[in-house]
Amino acid sequence: MSTNLISGIIGLPMVGKTTIFNLLTNSNQEVSNFLSGKTETITASARVPDKRIDFLVNMYKPRKITYAQIQFSEVPGLVRGASEGKGVGNQFLSAIRNADLLVHVVRAYQNPDVPHVEDEINPLRDIETIAVEILLADMDLVEKRIQRIQSGKKITKENAFELEVLKKCLQALEEETPISQLGLTEEEKLTLKNYSFLTEKPMLLVINIDEDQFREGSYPTKEEVEKYAAEKGIAVTEICGRIEMEISQLPEADRLLFMEDLGTNEPGIDRLARAVYDYLGLISFLTAGEDEVRAWTIKRNTDAKRAAGKIHSDIERGFIRAEVIAFEDLASTGSLAKAREKGLLRLEGKEYVVQDGDIINFRFNV
Repeated sequence: MSTNLISGIIGLPMVGKTTIFNLLTNSNQEVSNFLSGKTETITASARVPDKRIDFLVNMYKPRKITYAQIQFSEVPGLVRGASEGKGVGNQFLSAIRNADLLVHVVRAYQNPDVPHVEDEINPLRDIETIAVEILLADMDLVEKRIQRIQSGKKITKENAFELEVLKKCLQALEEETPISQLGLTEEEKLTLKNYSFLTEKPMLLVINIDEDQFREGSYPTKEEVEKYAAEKGIAVTEICGRIEMEISQLPEADRLLFMEDLGTNEPGIDRLARAVYDYLGLISFLTAGEDEVRAWTIKRNTDAKRAAGKIHSDIERGFIRAEVIAFEDLASTGSLAKAREKGLLRLEGKEYVVQDGDIINFRFNV
């Protein structure tokens, strides 16, 4: 059961994509103040911060600590006309077709030393620019496939059904409606599965703000951006790339003081990592002991037997029972022994649906 889901970081050039990628993945990709003409997609893993892991580490003092991970790919900056091959064009678009989620970094920050590709700061315009390019790229793909089916010598029953679905998609795209909002049936979705349409993917908007905007809680076109996102069912989060860079370079003790001064209790980059994790429909169950405290990533609504397979296929095959305690119950009692006394530790069968933060010990026999 693979959960190696990829989040594609996209946006116009010079909006702070690389800064945010570096902060999330602890990478040190070069950041530039001018159009660098970058043409490569870079991929790295990000740690998903989890206070539950920190609590269990305090409790067990394990030899090894493993947080949940998410993969991020940062693709070169997209420019107006990319769907027609301008800039890095379609190469960029094919690089994100395999992403499960698009993280669109939008520039709101002011910095005269870093010119905006459109000369002025207007987050709503930039969001719409990228939305149009993604839409046009999907339209191009749909039109080509329709043409291929129609010019074939024989149209099978499957082809005829696919053609019908594609025409429905084309009409929606022409009306600037993303495929995700079409309300397709499961059968229709299955027909389109191999296309990996960009407008079918969930999107998260990350507004990259400056320090003044952070303190004021406002940026240009904020109301319009929030209205647009609400209409499209898109989540929006704000991050100040510059502040985040400063936080990441401070020793742990100073970080807390710095964040307190800013009126926040955690770095925005941690919030973003968790939002992406959640948006992808992922949860973590935990295993804890002196050897290792670890978060295991599974899709929401996974049963105990399949969750066991995440650790090892033998555990799934020989599954007997799962010994489960909710993290909150362990935290409130302070020890496994006390939780057991209170009857908070329970045995669950293979059909039990694992909940986020469950601490599990699997009993199995191979």
